[in-house]
Amino acid sequence: MKPSVTESPYRRRALDRAIRLALITGLSLGLGLAQAQDTDNEDETANAEEAADLGAVEVTARRRAETLRDVPISVTAISGEDLEDRGAQDITYLNQVVPNATIEISRGTTNTLTTFIRGVGQQDPVAGFENGVGIYLDDVYLNRPQGVVLDIYDVQRVEVLRGPQGTLYGRNTIGGAIKYVTRRLGREATASLEGSIGSFSQTDFIASGELPIGDTFAVGASVASFERDGFGDNLTTGKDNYDKDLLAFRASAEWTPTYNLFVRLAADYTDDQSSPTGGHRLIPGLFSGAPVLDDVYDSRGGLIGRQEAEQMGVALTVEYDINPNWLFKSITAYREDENWNQIDFDALPAADVDVPANYENEQFSQEFQLNFTSERVAGVAGFYYLDANAFNQFDVLLATTGELIGIPGLAANTVGDVDTSSWSLFADVSFDLDEYFGLDTGLELSIGGRYTSDERSSRVLRQNFAGGISPGLGGEGVPFAVTSDFRGEEEFTEFTPRLSLAWQPNEFHNLYVSYSQGFKGGGFDPRGLTTAAPDFNGDGTVSDDEVFEFMKFDPEIVDTYEAGIKSSLFDRRVSTSLAVFYSDYTDIQVPGSIGVDTDGDGVSDTFAGVTTNAGEAVVKGIEFEGSALLGRNMMTAGDSFTARTAIGYIDADYKEFIALVTDPATGGQALQDVSDQRVFQNTPDWTAHLGLQYDVPVNWFNTPGSFSVLGAWSYRGDTNQFETPSQFLDQDAYSLYDLSLVWKRLDGKYEIGLYGRNLADEEYKVSGYLFATPDGSASTLGLEGIANAFYGPPRTITLTGRVNF
Repeated sequence: MKPSVTESPYRRRALDRAIRLALITGLSLGLGLAQAQDTDNEDETANAEEAADLGAVEVTARRRAETLRDVPISVTAISGEDLEDRGAQDITYLNQVVPNATIEISRGTTNTLTTFIRGVGQQDPVAGFENGVGIYLDDVYLNRPQGVVLDIYDVQRVEVLRGPQGTLYGRNTIGGAIKYVTRRLGREATASLEGSIGSFSQTDFIASGELPIGDTFAVGASVASFERDGFGDNLTTGKDNYDKDLLAFRASAEWTPTYNLFVRLAADYTDDQSSPTGGHRLIPGLFSGAPVLDDVYDSRGGLIGRQEAEQMGVALTVEYDINPNWLFKSITAYREDENWNQIDFDALPAADVDVPANYENEQFSQEFQLNFTSERVAGVAGFYYLDANAFNQFDVLLATTGELIGIPGLAANTVGDVDTSSWSLFADVSFDLDEYFGLDTGLELSIGGRYTSDERSSRVLRQNFAGGISPGLGGEGVPFAVTSDFRGEEEFTEFTPRLSLAWQPNEFHNLYVSYSQGFKGGGFDPRGLTTAAPDFNGDGTVSDDEVFEFMKFDPEIVDTYEAGIKSSLFDRRVSTSLAVFYSDYTDIQVPGSIGVDTDGDGVSDTFAGVTTNAGEAVVKGIEFEGSALLGRNMMTAGDSFTARTAIGYIDADYKEFIALVTDPATGGQALQDVSDQRVFQNTPDWTAHLGLQYDVPVNWFNTPGSFSVLGAWSYRGDTNQFETPSQFLDQDAYSLYDLSLVWKRLDGKYEIGLYGRNLADEEYKVSGYLFATPDGSASTLGLEGIANAFYGPPRTITLTGRVNF
């Protein structure tokens, strides 16, 4: 177990900002002096037909360069330029444009990501729970959700793959994968500066550049500062609520000593010093009578302490072309992060349910790939290894409850230390049946498989403290009782196959059917309370085996069947992708927390984590993505009008949900099927997006360029925040409207954009906490009752200028 970490002083904000500006200015000047001459970027703008042909976008979804139309997988790909033109600020923008996906900032945090695709995901960020959707930064799997709200800068494209991804990508991800791909370096010295101002005193700066050194070596770097005042205020502490104060770096060096060898060393660093994000109470204080605030972005939590998040990573990629058919690739990476959060669950000045938390994560991963491409066969085989540690400690400060029961400063401290050692062998091979058998059918058969071994080792220590927060989190509390001291170790193994058959009758159509299986390993509940373990066999005692089974949760499996068609129509002016899927989802891991009355006095004086392997569910749905060139030469030569749309529908239904249910009459507990009372969380039935873009060439002030108007509508249906419906936290269907006005000089040297997001100023919930009875009349933890929501950003306007040297 790691030693306690004492709180360090805050850095002064003024000094911090001065350092940031100095770094940006210094990098920009250095890159400018390094250039031998002012060079203009090549004009990479494709013609209107190519822009409309989404199927022609090149992706690496199958570990080789292909067009979207050729890939028999549901994939959404968005270029970095498109993201910039639409004013996307971070990866959560994908929540608006990817069908059947939820990609949002986690409750009570500023940089932790919650992701669900097709009903599969995980919103609990504590150690011991794996992501349901894999997040990749340049082919490196990010094992933990902390620090994964990646800002949009220095990005080439983002790919979102829906459905299990086990035979092609490093980690076996059961729900899907999101690939964030940064730009590789060019062969000319370049530099760029970008600055933004906007609503809530937004001031963002990005500087980047690259410099070739000789014919075989190049270096590049980017530095970014993102700052914004809060959307609301914490009325108790005086701090901003939902503000942003983040500094980020990326750097890379690329070496090509010979024509067939490429080496890239990349590093990144992020320091987030945004204020704690407080929730908005949806019910009055049940003990204090505190009223509900008028502004949903305001909060009244009184918890203060260290709030900071740092992440860093380094990756070494080696690609060696053995011959024209064989490519060897090695990806070696190390990452670590440290996060301090202050989460005031009750969102009131009193210490009713206050949760200071510390997360520390580190991972080492190694992946080897062998890629083969020929006229008949193409495929990849590989080995993946992950060695990771996730450590967290947090208190649940129940001071008001402690006063009631005579224990001043009552706090329940939880320390979780989880080691994961995983290795996998995978392969996926595609056969061109025409080339292989001399036929003329346009058929391609793909077969893949993966063997995964996940070994999980967990230590869970729970102690009760009196006198306040525990020393490990900066307090002076004194332990007086150990409620859990658990050690567990288990290995989870599984073989998961994939099979697809694609038919391309011509170059404009691709029809496919596929089957894939996903696997996510089990583990141990990091918040489990061993003293609350039930007597499963009814013999009057709780054995060690029963405690082990109470703490453990099993792997989950999903079997997905999919059929789709990708087409280009009307001379490539219309591009479409349609997929239908059916998933059989078993042993679903559903984590949760409940209040526990340890002394039988009717007051919940602590809490317990309860992770359920819910049983069985069926998830089925449909996804449509399309683009169309609706018109050209409408007013002047070169004008174009394009539309892009995405529609997703999901029907997710539990067939069995086994839960530990307490009989209110007797107080006894028993396992029951409550599937008729449970719903899928973070999975709206309908998602939709429509984007319209009008481009016109202009010659303003004798400067040739282009002017674009981009309007967008995004829709999300009714959404449940948890598996149990809540009249307080669940979000009704809503729409968002965005508008962008973008001017670019023809040679690409200057750009100006005006971006309006959520123009209707819609208030919508993205997450929350609930510790209250369904009607909100009684608390289930603490005295005030908890029904708190966190909201998406309000209406914002941003003006951005870019200069490319």
